[in-house]
Amino acid sequence: MTTIDWDAAADSFDEEPDHGLLDPAVRNAWAQRMETWLPTTRSEVLDLGCGTGSLALLVAGQGHRVTAVDRSTRMVEQARAKLAGTGSEVLTGDAGLPPVGNRRFDVILARHVVWLMPDPEAVLRHWFSLLRPGGRLVLIEGVWNGVGLSADRLTALLGRHTESVHHEPLAGDARLWGKEVDDERYALVARLEPPRRHREVVDVHLILRRGPDVLLARRAGTGYADGLLHAPSGHAEDGEDVREAVIREAAEEIGVVLDPDELRTALVMQHKGPGGNPRMGWFFEARYDPGRPPRNAEPDKCSELTWYPLDALPDDMVAYCRAGLDGYRAGERFLIHWHEDGDPVAYAPEAPGRAVSLPATADPAGGVHHIELWVPDLAEAESEWGWLLGELGHVPYQRWAHGRSWRRGDGYVVVEQSPDLTGDTHDRLRPGLNHLAFHVRDRETLDALVRRAPGHGWRPLPPGTGGRGHHAAYLENAAGYEVELVAP
Repeated sequence: MTTIDWDAAADSFDEEPDHGLLDPAVRNAWAQRMETWLPTTRSEVLDLGCGTGSLALLVAGQGHRVTAVDRSTRMVEQARAKLAGTGSEVLTGDAGLPPVGNRRFDVILARHVVWLMPDPEAVLRHWFSLLRPGGRLVLIEGVWNGVGLSADRLTALLGRHTESVHHEPLAGDARLWGKEVDDERYALVARLEPPRRHREVVDVHLILRRGPDVLLARRAGTGYADGLLHAPSGHAEDGEDVREAVIREAAEEIGVVLDPDELRTALVMQHKGPGGNPRMGWFFEARYDPGRPPRNAEPDKCSELTWYPLDALPDDMVAYCRAGLDGYRAGERFLIHWHEDGDPVAYAPEAPGRAVSLPATADPAGGVHHIELWVPDLAEAESEWGWLLGELGHVPYQRWAHGRSWRRGDGYVVVEQSPDLTGDTHDRLRPGLNHLAFHVRDRETLDALVRRAPGHGWRPLPPGTGGRGHHAAYLENAAGYEVELVAP
């Protein structure tokens, strides 16, 4: 600890440049404050706008190594004399751009300096660059007779660099000033934090499927995108995972209580709205259950719930929800949807497409791209295959005059009534295709499909052995195509 002869200092320097620190009571009050603002271990302190060095002398007296800077040569001379023997260094230079080269400090101290700077934002940015990781700024400022820098303004400037700002009012402590004061005087201690991590709001969206249809809600009274259609959705709250969030939102918005096992991850999409901040959207798929019909549980935020065909969605939708459903229908798993600031919030068919697909790690090479079935009656095939494939998680994909297709992942199934078709029946016992086999989630789902199949054109066939470790059921449609359903 450095020993300071304050009596000698009082004999040598005028009181005015020392802000009253020659008064022992004032000096002791500032020393007590400095002990709370500075690190408890020996640190490198940069005192900017040091004047005659009174605060620097307090800091040195508490065991810290001080580098002091002032632009006045007269002040620098007095500070050097006052700090002689303390191991401190006093430099002549601008406090805004101190002449310290590449050196870094644990603390930067400035008293009644920031308010004098023509560009305090740039000065603070530079001062933060001079701090070591975990370092701090100790800024003593105020407003006197209408001039100065308010704590609110300085806190806002510091908030662009750190979220850790401690505000300490000083006007109420008369010991610091040697008298009672009634203006604004304060200290701010701002710590240099690690670089702020990027943070995004997490959205969750429910794709509730009823065969080829999806449920959409029309927004109303929310102040954002009102009048447009959107899937049931919301934000994940603190402490929630995305699955918990979509279950909560489904219950709150459409009155449907989902079990976690009913959910399937459909799509993840990073989105930025026009003029907004990025957010991460998780789209989950769930199946409609006639025993739990959806209802409008938030009439103050939603004017209607309506089912729409997934392959014929309406245009009056929120653009990024439409992009998510289009990506889901196309079998995409990861998308970026980045609006330009001038883009509309609403889907606009004529606007440039903003969705960018991100390929998944799986290599599709060698996998089944698609299976094409030629059928004698397209309308009948669309009804039969559309129901079954929809129940198995396929989504409507392509539609043209002679054909339809349904997609799941990277592969899809086509039914086509081709003009080149010869014959009007399919014989699965002849050379060629015998049957298609599909995974089913579980035995309960398998049994339910078999029970409902006759109502959609499929006739159950006698059960087979199923093989070891799984159950199987067989269905045949009116055209003679056979499907095997396999459950664990």
